Amino acid sequence: MAAAAPKPVRPFTGWHMLALTCSFFGVIIAVNGLLAYKAVSTFPGLEVNDSYVASQTFDQEKAAQEALHWHLKQGYDRTANQLRLDFSDVAGKPVTLRDIDVLIGRPTDAAQDQHPKMTQRADGSYVAPSVLPLGKWMLQIVAHAQDGTLYQARTFFYVRD
Repeated sequence: MAAAAPKPVRPFTGWHMLALTCSFFGVIIAVNGLLAYKAVSTFPGLEVNDSYVASQTFDQEKAAQEALHWHLKQGYDRTANQLRLDFSDVAGKPVTLRDIDVLIGRPTDAAQDQHPKMTQRADGSYVAPSVLPLGKWMLQIVAHAQDGTLYQARTFFYVRD
């Protein structure tokens, strides 16, 4: 039997190099474009409009908040879908707030942000219904004491099985 003749090898031309180079840079540009789009589309926004102006009162607000000597204990009951906040003073007694605004959201994405309406129970704790899927959550609290002192806190917690 006769051996088959080897197939001729096609030469690597300049057109091949151009196609390879364009493909390489095309993939890099497409990935960079996708990453830039995702970065801009998931940006939740600024914390403050002017950081310099906000910094001018930071020390006074911090000292006033620390003078309250409040302790915050947070909890989430997954079976009841309920967020619970316990504010206590230096003596361990529950604190009654003038007002409270709570934001619950993912640390890196604003799509699942919630502003639950907190109500004070007879035992002094503040509760709100809130359905939170498993994972890491950020809790941001802005409240005022009865005398008008601003209280702010930001903490993180996990919802687990």
